[in-house]
Amino acid sequence: MNRSPFSGAVPDDLLYDPNHDMWIRREDAEVVIGATSFGIFLAGEIIAFTAKPKGAEIERDRGLGTVECAKTVLAVHAPLSFVLLEANEAAEERPAMLNRDPYVTGWMVRGRPSAWEAESSRLVDAVSYRAHIRRIEPDAEIE
Repeated sequence: MNRSPFSGAVPDDLLYDPNHDMWIRREDAEVVIGATSFGIFLAGEIIAFTAKPKGAEIERDRGLGTVECAKTVLAVHAPLSFVLLEANEAAEERPAMLNRDPYVTGWMVRGRPSAWEAESSRLVDAVSYRAHIRRIEPDAEIE
């Protein structure tokens, strides 16, 4: 089956985890985390999202929750270790917002990083993440 190449945004003001196609925004002592538009493109349209409970201690590369797509349920892997302070309840109730607006209203969780200094060096900026996408999807149209 032929599919159209990826077309979507990679905002400049975020950090990215190319291993799991997640984005991270640092807000003082907290982080906001979500799936990138490219990650959603690869997984397929998200029809359900469930985060781990508030207070959960989540290690880097472990599940922070799950998403259900048309044909599968996938673990959402944490780009860094954190204590979950808040899940985006609106996105859990209306998961279409994750597909429509993954960088603003479609964030997934907010947390307090537990190893920022040690783990943030594996995150990349928008320029590097765009290069990552182009290695996988040479015909990608990136905003």
